[in-house]
Amino acid sequence: MLTDTPAATEIEQPADPRRWWALGVLSFSLVMIVMDNTILNVALPKLSQGLQATNSQLQWIVDAYTLVFAALLLTLGALGDRRGRRAALLAGLVVFTGGSVAATFADSAAWLIVSRGVMGIGGALIMPSTLSIVANIFRDPRERAKAISIWSAASGIGIVAGPVLGGYLLEHYSWSSVFWINVPLAAAMFFATRLLVPESKADDAPRTDYPGVVLSAAGLFALLYAIIEAPVHGWSDPTTVGAFALAIGILGAFVAWELHTPEPMLDVRFFRNRRFSAANGAVTLAMFGMFGSLFLVSQFLQFVQGYSALASGIRLVPFAAGLMLGAPVGNLGDKRIGTKGTVTLGLTVTAIGLYSFTNLSVTSSYSTMAISMLIMSFGMGMVFGPATESVMGSLPPERAGVGSAINDTTRELGGALGVAVIGSAMSSLYSARVGSALTAVPMPDEAREITTGSLAGALAVAERVGGSAGAQLADLARNAFAQGLHRGVTIGSIAVLTGAAAAFAFLPSRGRVAPTPEPDAAINDTELDEFLAHAARDLTVV
Repeated sequence: MLTDTPAATEIEQPADPRRWWALGVLSFSLVMIVMDNTILNVALPKLSQGLQATNSQLQWIVDAYTLVFAALLLTLGALGDRRGRRAALLAGLVVFTGGSVAATFADSAAWLIVSRGVMGIGGALIMPSTLSIVANIFRDPRERAKAISIWSAASGIGIVAGPVLGGYLLEHYSWSSVFWINVPLAAAMFFATRLLVPESKADDAPRTDYPGVVLSAAGLFALLYAIIEAPVHGWSDPTTVGAFALAIGILGAFVAWELHTPEPMLDVRFFRNRRFSAANGAVTLAMFGMFGSLFLVSQFLQFVQGYSALASGIRLVPFAAGLMLGAPVGNLGDKRIGTKGTVTLGLTVTAIGLYSFTNLSVTSSYSTMAISMLIMSFGMGMVFGPATESVMGSLPPERAGVGSAINDTTRELGGALGVAVIGSAMSSLYSARVGSALTAVPMPDEAREITTGSLAGALAVAERVGGSAGAQLADLARNAFAQGLHRGVTIGSIAVLTGAAAAFAFLPSRGRVAPTPEPDAAINDTELDEFLAHAARDLTVV
């Protein structure tokens, strides 16, 4: 039995009568920021048409949110712990709303990209605050376990609701509706938070590592710029090479600073542990495959196969279904065949599902795509729980909370890199195929640039041309997009298979087996951090 501690005394205090209502507010706030990622995928075709956005600009529209979210997640989470978690949540809702309103008035891709970055700041304030508050207001271990399970399930709701809600809005309103919807939702959560959610702080939260924030954000931006813009400038162009060199230099400086500063935002020493690195890599590559494939498949459904936004949103549901089906199988596999076997198998299945998208053609049936989505996301569902458990098992219990935060950050980075790499692989082949086919065709330079810049642009030009020539141009562009998709998912599947090999080589056969506490035992602060980190493994996508 544990001895009485200040934490134990706090646990024995009367429970907050508003805690279950507060849980609803916190969970719905999480649904909103998760939904913002998936709702955007079905809006990409209309964004491309409405803003004349190129393929690379569409990638930036998606990645601006994810990049800023990932770069600030650790820092703003710690800031909320120190200054007040409810205050951070309220500030995040205000910033998120402001970014959403700005996005609705965007008249250019650049404006929308900046607005999405602002929304990412809001998301990085909201997400860690919600989980910290849940752990603080549910002091009884049994209630806390149930509350965190409900909070975790909210992410699944956001994944499913995003494409369907987005499709419905786009069916009846303009593309700006996918951002307007955030305004009443965030406003309702703001007033409900003030009414129902109590404030809490952590006196021992680390200080803000401002140099680390600047260096990490600048380095990641340079890296994504190099990857996303390479199809435009050329992979050997001095601009591309210079951006890669700049990214390496800045990220190297970031690592050096984090090793030097006494309170780093990201303790890179953890990555010396091969188990920690392999487990984080497994989750990162699973997210890499999911975000990259969603980016392309949503456009394929609407532009290539002609489905409406709502029909496309409904047809993306197998992504979420596969995740939900794979999660319990992964947990069972972790118990039966161990972490190494389960994660390796899950990543292999993910790679197979990702590669199976190469069977898609302009005339493919939906069932072909649905099977690929189910296989890929089922494999990912198998990976998340055991891999995250392995992350926690590779660290001492007193660092479990930090390890969980790093795991969440690498998930976001995996998604951003997936859109950048897989999207750029598609874009490079698409531009090359269309440009080569049109070399001898007389057309204005502006029309040629629009046609090679994106599938939406090519279809718009084809519609203006009309007749058999327009139809031939549209067919050329659709087939080039499909071929580009094949290249993108092939590269993605190779990356995921590399992760499977690393998991097999470095992950332990079994994750850490924690002792079972006595039912009536109070828990101290260290055990609370560890419990919180373990419970957070159920959050699959943010």
